[in-house]
Amino acid sequence: MENFVGYVASSLIGIALGLIGGGGSIITIPVLVYLFHIEPTLATAYSLFIVGTTSLVGGVRGVFHNRVDFKSAFFLAVPSIIGVYFTRHYVLPSIPYTILTVNEFLLTRDTALMLFFALIMVMASVRMIRDKKMDEHNVTTQSHFMAVIFVGLVVGIVTGIVGAGGGFLIIPALVLLVGLPMKRAVGTSLMVIAINSLIGFVGDLEIVKEINFPFLIVLSLLAIGGVFFGTYLSRFIRGKNLKSGFGWFALAMAVFIIVKELMI
Repeated sequence: MENFVGYVASSLIGIALGLIGGGGSIITIPVLVYLFHIEPTLATAYSLFIVGTTSLVGGVRGVFHNRVDFKSAFFLAVPSIIGVYFTRHYVLPSIPYTILTVNEFLLTRDTALMLFFALIMVMASVRMIRDKKMDEHNVTTQSHFMAVIFVGLVVGIVTGIVGAGGGFLIIPALVLLVGLPMKRAVGTSLMVIAINSLIGFVGDLEIVKEINFPFLIVLSLLAIGGVFFGTYLSRFIRGKNLKSGFGWFALAMAVFIIVKELMI
């Protein structure tokens, strides 16, 4: 029964990516760990593959619909690739598993990274929810590409450490710093997420030897179907509502992560 629910939930990965351009990793990892009972480290690698391939399909679809800003994607993707490589090969191996122990409180590397991940999500979501001035017909024309490059580097580091595509950072950067309409930001985000996730997965091939590719392909196909459905739904939702919806979605996931990690 859990496996059946897991396969159904896999389509939600694509729907999230197709509708809001992010959130796929946040759905994927719980599905793999709690419904398919896959060990967390392996689940992270699987998540990168599923989210990467699914985002690639969504991104290519966005190209045909003129919803990808290649200049912004370039400024985000290049520093992201550097961040992923540097983090996977140098930063992550140097972080001790046990960071802090106070009486019965134990702060592990995994808990600290997830709490940091959730904190960034909270800041991004609050900014997106509170900004009432921007919609598809009223966006800033001033681009801040140096800030975008910095965000790209941070996205790469986050992807390298916690195995997330970074859509929760990419979307605010594209909307608030570059001034892209929300739907165009979604298409651009999908391309950057695809690059980051697939590069992260290729790096994991040197570490993870036993990978169930048939299982990954099945979940990826379900998620890809979700992308098409999510993209279809986006036609009926205003860009302003997508931006606000993304903010509330990210905030809800952040609260869930914080509560779960502190309870553990």
